Amino acid sequence: MRAVVLSICLLFAAPAMAQDTDLELVLLADASGSIDQREIDFQRQGYAQAITDPEVLAAIANTAYGSIAVTYVEWAANTAVVADWMKIDGPESAAAFAAELLNKPRQAYGRNAIGAALLDGLRLMETNQYDGWRRVIDFSGDSVRSYSGPSIAEARATVVAAGVTINALPILRPDDPGRAQGGLEAQYEAQIIGGLGAFVVTAENRESFAEAVKRKLILEISGEMPGQDVAEVERLFEEP
Repeated sequence: MRAVVLSICLLFAAPAMAQDTDLELVLLADASGSIDQREIDFQRQGYAQAITDPEVLAAIANTAYGSIAVTYVEWAANTAVVADWMKIDGPESAAAFAAELLNKPRQAYGRNAIGAALLDGLRLMETNQYDGWRRVIDFSGDSVRSYSGPSIAEARATVVAAGVTINALPILRPDDPGRAQGGLEAQYEAQIIGGLGAFVVTAENRESFAEAVKRKLILEISGEMPGQDVAEVERLFEEP
């Protein structure tokens, strides 16, 4: 009898445990073999800098709930959670999340498994304690090659069918031919992004990475996603 009563209590208590928020955001960062430890560090620092930026915090404050839920995950042949889910609702929580990104050992290794990474991002959303009315996977990397696990197309279709948007931040190598010549921007636009309002924002080089992350976060948090026109995204941030 006690077991029955306990089961009923848990059944009715479960929905109340979910925490409402505006956005559930999975930050999927490249940690594959093409990314060395120095690059791991600058990616983490770039996200830490962006999440604590006053303009990003203002975008969060202007959402319907005044908060977002974020996790930072590195992907390679496996995925590893660097900073677990945290609700960001102001400078203190943003600083706490940023601190989680720094001084953590690398745990993702090997060659690209992009499809598996996207599906892991979905799994993390389905099993967390948050109930966001928008859900986004923020995928960054320097390649579109995938060597193991589910195909990118299969994983993307599954994620999008679950109502999740996939945005992308390609990190260009110096020899990348560019979007017009079928470079990484065009490949990410064609093969990675998907869902309502999906878009690409590009880090033209290592120095511009943090600024690109900031641009992308503001668009995702505000919900003012300009679709698949990369040029339009860039125009939003042109200097006056």
